[in-house]
Amino acid sequence: MDEIITLDYGSGGKKTARLIENSILPALDNPALRALNDGAVIPGAEQLVFSTDSFVVDPVFFPGGDIGKLAVCGTVNDIAMCGGVPKYLSCALILEEGFPMRDLERVLDSMKQASQKAGVQVVTGDTKVVERGRGDKIYINTAGIGFLKYPGLEPAAIRPGDKVLVSGTVGDHGTAVMLARSGMMQGELRSDCAALNGLAEKILSSGAKVRVLRDPTRGGAATTLCEFVEGGALGIELEEAQIPVRGEVKAACELLGLDPLYCANEGKLLCVVAPEDAETALAAMRACPEGENAAVIGTVTENYPGKVTLRTPLGGRRILQKLSGAQLPRIC
Repeated sequence: MDEIITLDYGSGGKKTARLIENSILPALDNPALRALNDGAVIPGAEQLVFSTDSFVVDPVFFPGGDIGKLAVCGTVNDIAMCGGVPKYLSCALILEEGFPMRDLERVLDSMKQASQKAGVQVVTGDTKVVERGRGDKIYINTAGIGFLKYPGLEPAAIRPGDKVLVSGTVGDHGTAVMLARSGMMQGELRSDCAALNGLAEKILSSGAKVRVLRDPTRGGAATTLCEFVEGGALGIELEEAQIPVRGEVKAACELLGLDPLYCANEGKLLCVVAPEDAETALAAMRACPEGENAAVIGTVTENYPGKVTLRTPLGGRRILQKLSGAQLPRIC
């Protein structure tokens, strides 16, 4: 571990994992936390799903969304990926002195619209203001509570032969935010920021045997898939030609020296299902606007245990690793 916190520790990749495993988990260890999912299943009269997240995206407003929409959708998605039905959110605002009131009202209106669309309510919150120069316009923390409806969604449920699906084009959010931040934004490229609880419900109620769901945010699809199999006896083989990527994202990533598979998404999910149910899950995805570009992109295999490999259109193969370093800091 380094002596100071650097931006790399917020990347969602190897250093984030190291910080959690070496510092946070030992200090706060308990069975619910130990699962290290995006949300925790809490036992009780009814099993609850509980999640919390903080949002520091720069710029605050970007094509396709803003920090308010992102805060609501991100927390709703974490609950949905655990098999929960999101119901209630908290919202804590940390505002910098000098932040325009009209911008705050715009953010709050965006949160209202996103909450209504996702069917959740913001029921508690807090507001703090820091001196000018001690923050960066606005940060938001949201926590969410939902009720567990589909238990058992976890990487440990994956089996050989299972199919890996993605609900749409990868890398849209990270690329859109980076271009907006650099002032290079052109064309129709927009963040995919969206609540996925409706899409998750379609998949989970379709009858398909779903092993695990996850929304690939920081670190992108490659890092999330690596988390599914790391340290285990199974691997994942991806077909590059089957992975949907917008032409604008490919062009922008080539310009910026990025890989779409490592760029954040905020409106896509990865889904591992039993092989005989891949078409059922795919049809359920494509029946929703958020999943209209869904595709089967790979297979769980006993080859290359603990690794994710990518087969290129030319027949070559490369190993995908978890993101190392901060490819796109402050992306969510």
